[in-house]
Amino acid sequence: MRTITASTGILMLLCLILPSHAFPQPWQFVKERDGIKLFVRQEANTPFKTFHGETTFRGNYSLVCSLIGDPARLDWWDDDIRDIRVLAYEKDKLIRYYFVYDVPWPFTDRDLVAEVKLSGDPLTGPRTVFSKPLLNLVPRYPEMVRVTDFWQKWTIRPLKDGKVQVTLEGYINPAGDVPAWLYNMVIVDIPLRLLKEIRNRAGDGG
Repeated sequence: MRTITASTGILMLLCLILPSHAFPQPWQFVKERDGIKLFVRQEANTPFKTFHGETTFRGNYSLVCSLIGDPARLDWWDDDIRDIRVLAYEKDKLIRYYFVYDVPWPFTDRDLVAEVKLSGDPLTGPRTVFSKPLLNLVPRYPEMVRVTDFWQKWTIRPLKDGKVQVTLEGYINPAGDVPAWLYNMVIVDIPLRLLKEIRNRAGDGG
């Protein structure tokens, strides 16, 4: 008869009592384009994948923080956003947004309410900007599908020699009639597009 050691027994017990998300899957490298590395990861209990993008460039750290954390600077955001409303704002602490997304036919337009929390020093770093859903603040509209299961995290780090490292991670359950296979095919386009725009505006060549 085999003897189970104490360490093995503890590991088996943890596997039984801890939820599967306590042991996240490793990031899967998808591609690198224009100096931006892109990854995805399959999470537990959802068919939709999490995305991760990262890039390092020579640029203005404070400007990157301002582009991501200042609600007055929204002109660089996704072209698919039809409407943005700032519901609340505390400088360098908190932003609440309402978004309306123009979704291509045959799918239905989406809207969501996000609470954004900012932490870290915008002058010396690192800086973190984390978004999560905010429920029951804005009434639902019958002509749109409300997205209520998502999160997004920006991490901005100043490096030596005037360089900045920017990382964007996130997860979105688009809800409604969007098939997971289609969503997972294009999900890395989100960090690719946003990181490229940040670099174009805050990089030394921008």
